[in-house]
Amino acid sequence: MKRSTQVLSSLVALGITLALAGCTINKGEVGSDKNPVKLFFVPSVDTKVIEENSKAFKAHLEKETGYKFKVEIPHSFIAVVEAFGSKQADVASINTFGYILAHEKYGAEARLTVLRHGLATYQAQFLAKADGPIKSLADFNGKKMAFVDPSSASGFLLPKKVLNDKGIKPSEEVFAMKHDSVVSMIYQGQVDGGATFYSPEFEGKIQDARRLVKTQYPDVEQKIKIVELTEAIPNDPIIFRKELSEEMKKKITDAFVSFVATPEGKATFEKVYGVTDLKVATDTDYEPVRTMLKSIGKTADELLKK
Repeated sequence: MKRSTQVLSSLVALGITLALAGCTINKGEVGSDKNPVKLFFVPSVDTKVIEENSKAFKAHLEKETGYKFKVEIPHSFIAVVEAFGSKQADVASINTFGYILAHEKYGAEARLTVLRHGLATYQAQFLAKADGPIKSLADFNGKKMAFVDPSSASGFLLPKKVLNDKGIKPSEEVFAMKHDSVVSMIYQGQVDGGATFYSPEFEGKIQDARRLVKTQYPDVEQKIKIVELTEAIPNDPIIFRKELSEEMKKKITDAFVSFVATPEGKATFEKVYGVTDLKVATDTDYEPVRTMLKSIGKTADELLKK
């Protein structure tokens, strides 16, 4: 009886091993027809815009690397982070906070940083009504403020660090969930001020969050002023699943850079992310973001669960 049980156990174990091996064989190597490199884009504009503009990029990547690719556009950056955990994502263009979380939980690696009009960093801005009582950062003390969401680097984390460092305590903090909503709430007088992303003017036109509501409020530049800017942190990265081979990471990184160097590539990335170039990066470049989180007293995962 004991012998029969041992034989049965051995056969079951062998069956499982063969089944797993069969799955691996059927799935194929990463980058093959059966197992293409899974490239994720965090939605920043309408999904259709990303889908349409990603076609030429996918073709370029496949031509330059010899690998097959599959483009995925999930509903949120959290879905991208968890896809790295389940090995359903190989490469992703993701927001800065999303990268910190993906690295913290699953060891994802930053290999590129996006550039916007030559800048590899960005800042947050404090906004208030131009004709209102808020003249300086200190005037936010005891006032009602709007932020984007708890995981937004420019819409909460950066400005919150500044307020904490200076001992400024708003009477109330509300989350509008979008940068344009923060601007609208200030414009409509629902809050005394707020914080959003900042980008410097380009060719005489504002690039910060106020531009998002110019259709609704053509005079927003005159009505809403920038009170102060925060320190700068690195722009969004292009990240890789840590298990990918170094050869594969380099080939894909080089293909990203060569695509954005073309007129078509530059136009594509500018439409989707406002990106005008890319530069090589490492995880060390994002250490200032971790320092920022520590000053708030939270890890990325803890802050998300808040």
